[in-house]
Amino acid sequence: MTTAAPETVETTDPSALEAVFDAAVAADERIEPRDWMPDAYRATLVRQMAQHAHSEIIGMQPEANWITRAPSLRRKAILMAKVQDEAGHGLYLYSAAETLGTGRDELLDKLHSGRQKYSSIFNYPTLTWADVGAIGWLVDGAAITNQVPLCRCSYGPYARAMVRICKEESFHQRQGYELLLALSRGTEAQHAMAQDAVDRWWWPSLMMFGPPDDESAHSAQSMAWKIKRHSNDELRQRFVDICVPQAESLGLTLPDPALRWNEERGHHDFGPIDWDEFHQVLRGNGPCNEQRLDRRRKAHEDGAWVREAALAHAAKHSAPEHTDRTEHPEASA
Repeated sequence: MTTAAPETVETTDPSALEAVFDAAVAADERIEPRDWMPDAYRATLVRQMAQHAHSEIIGMQPEANWITRAPSLRRKAILMAKVQDEAGHGLYLYSAAETLGTGRDELLDKLHSGRQKYSSIFNYPTLTWADVGAIGWLVDGAAITNQVPLCRCSYGPYARAMVRICKEESFHQRQGYELLLALSRGTEAQHAMAQDAVDRWWWPSLMMFGPPDDESAHSAQSMAWKIKRHSNDELRQRFVDICVPQAESLGLTLPDPALRWNEERGHHDFGPIDWDEFHQVLRGNGPCNEQRLDRRRKAHEDGAWVREAALAHAAKHSAPEHTDRTEHPEASA
């Protein structure tokens, strides 16, 4: 994909500006923050990047729950590093959204008030240590399947943020797979714990790709703008096809009696997804919706003094008299 910016047009004619934008998207050129773009394109990007950023910082909670109970120092260090990565992903994405003129405070306010969503997967509880492995293998695996095409997103800042995020998510997925493999090859109780975790996380992971294509309100337009490159159902099918041989290698069973290879389609068939459950969780009726948002609000409130101190520090060091002293140290001698 070329990163050339759309040609600058000396006009305020909306139809001419849109023609340049459409041509740039069609040519796989990157749209940058100062380029003209349709209001609906901007709004779609803000909604998607905000939901993605919210999912990263809310997604810290289910796994952070197990940091103090990790079975070894090695596992604890791995999990701490992963949770720290997720915080960084959220910051990258909030920064990318800010390039579109939407402040981080506004996005967080919408999250805390329930006006913006995050991935439904993070409203499920982590009941055992094996859940950490299942999240790494399935949830991060689904995220990678969904997010790698975003590295080719038509909006430059989002695409560039996704390159680093996907590299780290790939590492997280391998960590989860390795954890489940150790449990699966361990004692009978450990194998049963791993299987139970996969049973509980499989179907919510399939829901992560969003509703079926014929029910998705945004998918078609996002693909036309090349924000997305594949439909929800295409990505979901790709994920299933990837997971089946991996589950066999793990010695674990995916909880779907309808799962089987379809020679004619060249893909695995799988059973129906409970979309009623998906919509219930999105509406705030999942097992942990209230808990997740309450903890996020409290963390934000508890961190207010840090943000205030950072702003005061930045203001102090940007003051003219401080700049003069910094640039001319002999002046204060």
